[in-house]
Order: sequence, then structure tokens, then C-alpha cells
Amino acid sequence: MRDLSATYRVQLREGVDFDRVRELIPYFTDLGISDIYLSPIFAAGSGSTHGYDVIDPSQIEPDLGGREGFSRLAVAAKEAGLGVIIDIVPNHTAFSLENPWLRDVLRHGQDSRYAPHFDINWDYKLVLPFLPAPFEKMLREGQLSVDRREDGPVFCAGGLDVPMAPGTEPDGDDADALREAHGKQPWRLTHWEFERDGVTHRRFFQITGLVGMRVEDSQVFEDTHALVLDLVEAGEVTGIRIDHIDGLADPAAYLDRLRGRIGPDVPVWVEKILVGEELLPDWPIEGTTGYEAGRAIARVLTEAEGIEKLDEAWRDRSGREEEFGEVLDASKREVLTEELAAELRQLIDLARPAVFATGEAEPGDEALRQAVRELLVRFPRYRTYYAGNEGRDGDDEIMDAVAEASAAVIRSETIVRELARMIRAAATPAEERFRVRFQQVTGALLAKGQEDTAGFRFNRYLAANEVGAEPDEPEMSIEAFADYMTGRMEAQPKGLTLTSSHDTKRSEDARMRLVAMSRDADAFISLFDASAFIPGHDEVDPNLRWYVVQAFLAIWEPDREDIPDRLVAHVEKAIREAKEITTWAFPDEEAEGKALGFTRTLAERWSGQVPPPAMRLMQSGERLSLAQVALKAAMPGIPDIYQGCEGASFALTDPDNRQPVDWGRMAALVDEEGFSASKARLTRVLLRLRRERPGLFAGGAADAVPTEAGLIVCREGEEARLSVEINLSGHPYDVGEETGGDLLYPTDERDREGSVTVRLTVD
Repeated sequence: MRDLSATYRVQLREGVDFDRVRELIPYFTDLGISDIYLSPIFAAGSGSTHGYDVIDPSQIEPDLGGREGFSRLAVAAKEAGLGVIIDIVPNHTAFSLENPWLRDVLRHGQDSRYAPHFDINWDYKLVLPFLPAPFEKMLREGQLSVDRREDGPVFCAGGLDVPMAPGTEPDGDDADALREAHGKQPWRLTHWEFERDGVTHRRFFQITGLVGMRVEDSQVFEDTHALVLDLVEAGEVTGIRIDHIDGLADPAAYLDRLRGRIGPDVPVWVEKILVGEELLPDWPIEGTTGYEAGRAIARVLTEAEGIEKLDEAWRDRSGREEEFGEVLDASKREVLTEELAAELRQLIDLARPAVFATGEAEPGDEALRQAVRELLVRFPRYRTYYAGNEGRDGDDEIMDAVAEASAAVIRSETIVRELARMIRAAATPAEERFRVRFQQVTGALLAKGQEDTAGFRFNRYLAANEVGAEPDEPEMSIEAFADYMTGRMEAQPKGLTLTSSHDTKRSEDARMRLVAMSRDADAFISLFDASAFIPGHDEVDPNLRWYVVQAFLAIWEPDREDIPDRLVAHVEKAIREAKEITTWAFPDEEAEGKALGFTRTLAERWSGQVPPPAMRLMQSGERLSLAQVALKAAMPGIPDIYQGCEGASFALTDPDNRQPVDWGRMAALVDEEGFSASKARLTRVLLRLRRERPGLFAGGAADAVPTEAGLIVCREGEEARLSVEINLSGHPYDVGEETGGDLLYPTDERDREGSVTVRLTVD
């Protein structure tokens, strides 16, 4: 396996194609990275801004440059000594009429060559919830018709052209003939509201427009991975990042198959959220994409005493009394009956024949619903990994605890215990089908319940409301951080370390401003109290105001005229995700108007004259951001730089964090002054050091020790020792003091008032 020192994540599309990335290779090389890390390159839906809505995994997106453009990029990267990592999406493709494999299924039903590729319940017709109104209403109003295209007859509805089965064209165009023709199809068109609990395919989370793929089937694996395997064999792809590994039927078997095809020398990382003290399963991979590492950095920089102050003030001013666990439980229950109602219904359908076949119980649907619901809601992680009669170490203990807690609150514990037994040791095909789907749904429920609901309700300290983080575990001692580094060195020394990504709720520097709240709680409390002087504050829930003030603190930058618009767009998303006063499907315009009006007024007033407490926190956040860069580069793992984050990045959740990057500006930063320039210089010093001295970071010892001013992180190899001094006291280091070793950073006077000192000692 080639040496890996640091990766740089590039978001393709939106004006960034393969040729543009190729032009940036000299910049990436100068920065000090070893690998370019690309978002999905496959053919995606029209207008896709992210590429995860793949319509054809066997083709490279033509608009990015196609195979020829990708090959030119790969050759140029190799000549510069850089690897190319691609992001693959085995779990799903677009449930779209642009998907050629799906069109073939719509035309030929279960006779299609591609029918086994999609995770569809063929006990029913394939539901297409694409209509803007109910079918019969559109039929009465003459909005349905039949036409022909090059590939055959199509059923036309609201701008859709749905392939029809051969020989099913109607004799006429009257309502009865169209209704009869529609009834002969292997699919069924319905109003979009029917998706809530009526879809018949496995979705990605609650997104009906993404359909699950059955990559556990060997032929499906071959068809969906043929291009990836070809690119690896050609040497054009040197690493793979796997999206949403927990959505697969059997992640371990999938990874074994993939590793067997690509060989031992191609690094593989998985997008996997590790909850609490959860360990990565024993898979043939280098590690995760690094959310847990970013969480550890934020926690060690968080001050526990400040959290206590913030908690007291938040509860006093908002009136909120619940602990996070209570908020999460309620959120998961709501999500399960609303956004994931279809998944709950599918699990009940799978549980019914499995339970009845045992002869132990004859439950009705409501009893099954209660049992399945409790098992899902009380499950504390993304999933178990049972296959055959074995699971991961600890899975049995988790299932036992979940079953006991569930059995204690429902009328009949027999059903719960039978379902839990099936999950642990499925004995029949029906039990296995239930187990597979249950393990796929637990992750979707936790993600939607915690990250996308509870995380927008429990607003005490948003720095901990992050992907892979735990709002009720916001801090970590330096001693615990040292233990974490030791464990990471053993478990995944080549795991990625991210602090920003296309999915994080706040970019890394925005998050550090929020971490600063824990180190100066009085400043934030004062800032929140000042928001009571903004017109309209009395019409906004104080808990939401607490959120808005943090969001402003996170996003503000000088000389940006778009702050009010961006903040309003983000708060609209936040309140719809929270689902307390409005939702995506059924927005409450009056309630939204009050919240967004207050948000805009606050942003406009404070952008023009930032309140002193906010400025104090922002300045503290800059120092913490430099500390974060140093920790990220020094700790075990491979630092992953999200595009533009080598300089200052103050962004909120997508799409705000996918703004275009001015790489010319990034390249010029190292010769300038200010926080962004200091961050760029520190990043370049550390990344170059990692590239030039791989032996110092590939193994050896990693430790963290507290100091009077903060902490020192040490890496020790066979021939050198790196000391990274982190100053959290708020007072500049006297970097001229002789402490041994060559001073690598600060390099000159421009950075002497920062919070980081980097020294290298060569034996």
C-alpha cells in the first residue's frame, strides 16, 4: 500500500469537473497532501449537485468529463505523486425515470434482467408516488394519457413518461381504457403523499427518490462495481470511500468480497458512525471516514465547567427541562410514525409470517407494531451485524438489553422476545428477511431521530450536535483523549480524521466558535440576552432563539453581504428538521415567518455592528481552530481536508457548506496576515511534515499531557519526536523560550500570537 499522509476532499459538480481538478494538482502538491478524494463520479440525475443520486453506476458522469476526462486526471495525479480516492455508493441509486436499469424494470417487471438489482417487495405492485394529485382526480381532469417513445409505449402523467409493459396499450383514450391500462402495469402511480407509508421499495433513510440496491447478490455486485473494479485495475483509482455501509444487508460479507476483488494494497474507508464507546467491527478496511475523531477533538477542547453554566442558563431562559435522552426518544418515535412509517409497515409485514410460523404467538398488527416500534426506538446504535448465527462482539448484550427494556413496557412480552431471538439467530428464511431489514432500519431511525430531529431541538450547545457526536457527552478530559489516541493507533492507524465534510452540521471553524462558548459561557449568555432587544424576539420560542444566536456566531464573517440570506435559509431548514412548529412536507408559513423575520433582523443588525461578546467568542474560536488543526494532524490517523478548509471556513449544514472555493485565494493565503492565513500556514507546515516524515506518523507512540496553559500532544517515531503545544489559556506563548527541538510553527512574527507551537526533535 502506498504511503498516505493526508487527503483533500473535492466536491465535484457545480462548475468543478475533472479538468478543473487536474489544474489544481500543483496547488494540492504544494499544500502537502498525498491523495485527492473525490465525491461520486458516476452518472447522476439531471442537475444533481452532489452525485449521490446515481442513475448508472456503470458510467462516469459525462458532464464531469467522462472516462477520458477522469483518465487524464488520474495520469496527471500519478505523475505528481498523488493518489485518487473515489466515493462509491453501493447502497442505493436514484429511484428516477432517468435510471436506465429502473426503466427496464418498469417496462418488464420481474422479468427484467435488473429486477433482482433493486430492493423491491414484489408481493405488491411497485408504487411510484410521483403524481402531484391522486390518480383518479388527474384521470377525471384529463391529465393522463398514453404515448410512444423510442423505447416503447409510455404512460404520461404530470410531465412523467413511465414505461409500459409490452402489449398493455389501451384501445382508446377514455378514462376506463386508461384506468385498465394502468392496472396492467407492474407498477402503480400514486399521489406523492402515499410515500409516507405506501412505498414498496427500500429507501435510503426516508428519501423515496433513492432505492436500495441488493449488492449482497453476486451478479448485482458485479454489475454495480464493474466500473470501480476496472478503474482500480487500471491504476486510476488508488483508494475507495464507501457511502453508508450500514445500509447494506451484510456489510462484512460485502467488504470481504470487495477486498477480494481489489487486493490488499488499495485502502478502503467506510462512512460509519460509531456511537459512544462503540468499536469498529473487524473488517478488512483502513478505518472510518473519521466522524468519531472530529468528535474527540471538539470534546477535548470543550470545558466542562462552561457546559454546566450554559446548561443552567439555557434551561432557565428556554424553560426546557428534558435531558437529551428524553428528547431523542420522543424524536425517534415521531420519526418512526411519520418519515419512516413505510419502513415500520414493511417490518410489520416481514414480522407477521415469521412470528406466526413459530407457533409461539398469534399477534395482530397493532401488537406487532408495538413490539417492532419499541425494539427500534430503544436500539442505541446504528445497527447490529448478525449474519448466520454470529454477530459482532457485544451484539448479543445490546439485543438482550433492548429486548428487556422493550418487554417491560408492552402488554405481551412474548412477541418482543421472539423478534429479538430472530434478530440474534434467524432460523428460517422469513426470520432472516426480518432480521436483515431490521438491521438496515435501525441506522436510518437513529440518523433521522438524532442528527436531523433531536439535534435541532436540544439546542443547549450546538458544537456537540454534530454527525457522530453525542449532545449529552460534550467534553473529554485530556487523559481520556490520550487513551482515545492509543486506541485509535491500535484500531485504525490509517483511519481518516475529518473536522469538516459535505455532511457535517457546521464547518470546523464555525464549530470552534461554538466550542468557545464553553470556555467563556458568560460571553454567550450575554449575547443571548442581547437578542431580546431585537424586534420580534417575543414571538420566537427562546429555545429557537438560543439556536439562532449560535448560528449567527458560527456563520458571521466580515465583508460578507450574504450573511442574512444564508442564516435565514439555514434557520428555515433547522426549524423544519426540528418539526416542532413546521415541517418540510407541510410548512406552517405563519410560524416560519415569525422565526425567519426575527432571524433576518438579528443578522442585519449584528452584521453591521457585531456585539462585543460575539467578537470575543469569535476571537477565542480562532485560537481553538488552530488548536484543532494541530490536533488533527498530530493524532493517529490520516487528516482529511475538506475543500477550502485549509483556510477559514464558517459554514452551516448543506447546502451552505458546499459553496464554491476560490483556490486562487487559498494559494495566496500563506503570504497574508490574519486568522485564515495563520491556519493555512499551520496546515501546510503539518501536512508537509507528515508527507516528508511518514515514519513519525505511521506508528510509534502518541500521547497527550496536560499543562498549565493547555496540553501537549506528542508523536514519537524511531528517529524523531514531534511536540505540539496547545495553549488554551487565552494568553500568547513565549515561543522564543528554549524547550528543545527545531521550531516549525510559528514561522515568523505573523503567527506569534496564535495558540499552537510545533517543534520537531531529531535524534
